[in-house]
Amino acid sequence: MAPALHSADWRLINADLLEALPARLARARGNADARLLAGADWLVRRKRDGRFLAVRRGDEVIELRRGAIPETLRDELVELAASDAAGEAERPVSGLLSRLQSLGLDPEAYVRDTGLELVAEPCVLAYAGRDRYQRPLWLRAIAARAWRDLRTAAAAEGIELEAISGYRSHDYQLGIFQRKIARGQAVEDILQVNAAPGFSEHHGGLALDLSAPGEPAAEESFEATAAFAWLQARAADFGFEMSYPRGNHHGIDYEPWHWRHCGA
Repeated sequence: MAPALHSADWRLINADLLEALPARLARARGNADARLLAGADWLVRRKRDGRFLAVRRGDEVIELRRGAIPETLRDELVELAASDAAGEAERPVSGLLSRLQSLGLDPEAYVRDTGLELVAEPCVLAYAGRDRYQRPLWLRAIAARAWRDLRTAAAAEGIELEAISGYRSHDYQLGIFQRKIARGQAVEDILQVNAAPGFSEHHGGLALDLSAPGEPAAEESFEATAAFAWLQARAADFGFEMSYPRGNHHGIDYEPWHWRHCGA
């Protein structure tokens, strides 16, 4: 049996379709959940929809409901338990490419049309606090440290910044596309509002969507706030830059809320 993950680690560990995060970050919704979480080291969830499937206590895996984890995913549980990957290691993208083609999306044509690059997922991400909605926020370790420093510096100058989102997995983005296709939307129409799975900067664990209290998420109105003015003046001091200014060469709509750490 593979060695268990250390519960003291505040990390998110990636497999292909599953991920594991510290159980202490979960909030029980009832007595049954509380009993399952008691003494658990890790929670295992499906990346496609964020559904929690099992808890780990050392080497023991306990499904949250009978049959929650199909046999096809059992090997991934072993991979998660054995993982001791360095924070800079990245997962292979070969499986993603075949799934993109199954959606009718040509990765080479998409790269040619947008100039965007395929973004690999980190094997390990660091806990970076919580976002506006009190969800755990995950970033690469260097970006997590920079985000904490940037937010602290802003607060010292009377500016409050909120994270709307950080890391998002390939499989989560694929799930968005699959659900929209199932509702009858064409891939071409979905691409007008969603980056192709694998091509969002959020996959790499270096990008953040930011806002300020009382300000709607992911709206151009953010550019009129004191928080945005502060970011323009100071974000570079902490290694962050706005990815999609007006007239960017990718043809992506202006996103004053989207900032990426340069990773150096």
